[in-house]
Amino acid sequence: MSGSTSSDGSFARAASQPPEEAGEHPLGLTVHTLPAAGAAVADAQRGRYGRLKMLGVLLICAAPVIASYFTYYVVRPEGRRSYGELIDPQRTFPDLKATTLDGQTMDLRSLKGQWLLVSVAGGACDAACQNHLYLQRQMRESLGKEKDRLDWVWLVNDSAPLPAELGTALQKATVLRLDAAALGSWLAPAQGHVLADHLYVVDPMGNWMMRFPAAMDTTGAAKAKRDLERLLRASSSWDDAGRPVKP
Repeated sequence: MSGSTSSDGSFARAASQPPEEAGEHPLGLTVHTLPAAGAAVADAQRGRYGRLKMLGVLLICAAPVIASYFTYYVVRPEGRRSYGELIDPQRTFPDLKATTLDGQTMDLRSLKGQWLLVSVAGGACDAACQNHLYLQRQMRESLGKEKDRLDWVWLVNDSAPLPAELGTALQKATVLRLDAAALGSWLAPAQGHVLADHLYVVDPMGNWMMRFPAAMDTTGAAKAKRDLERLLRASSSWDDAGRPVKP
């Protein structure tokens, strides 16, 4: 019992002494500073922004594929096939000089700024030529309020005089003479045909972009008109009637 009492007393004295005196050392601890709340939020936002940016890049890269699948499986382009033949690649206006009926010289590229419905024929203007001129005028007039966005153009590819009886009918047409060989470097007929067999469509930027089938009749003209209406509707956000005024 005396030994136990002695031990208890020794333990009490040791506990009451400072650690140095008791021959003991305090336990060493390493304290790590926690990140500030603002920095943590910023890191999280940067990570989220990076993921969104990567997702955006992937969507941009995949957009053509998505569009092609949507067009093929949903729109079904075969159900809305155009009557006219699309020209690929498109051919822009060449640097050609044309002559007006009153003998003035002008740059063919000055026709830019309007949709153009173009026919090509010699000045004698046979029955096929006159039919094209008639269809051009009728298609333009049938566009209603949109007709001022389309010019109908007759490109005369020789020096033959025009029939006098066509004067009144051509009042709203643009008639220009061009060298046949030079004109052939821009417009081209379908295989087995000549330039005079078709009507051609040129966009406001000066690109020949469509060719209508040869030997067009009134039924074909109705189909061609639908193509023109779709073109005008699709370009309504950036194309206005009339040519831009040059500064």
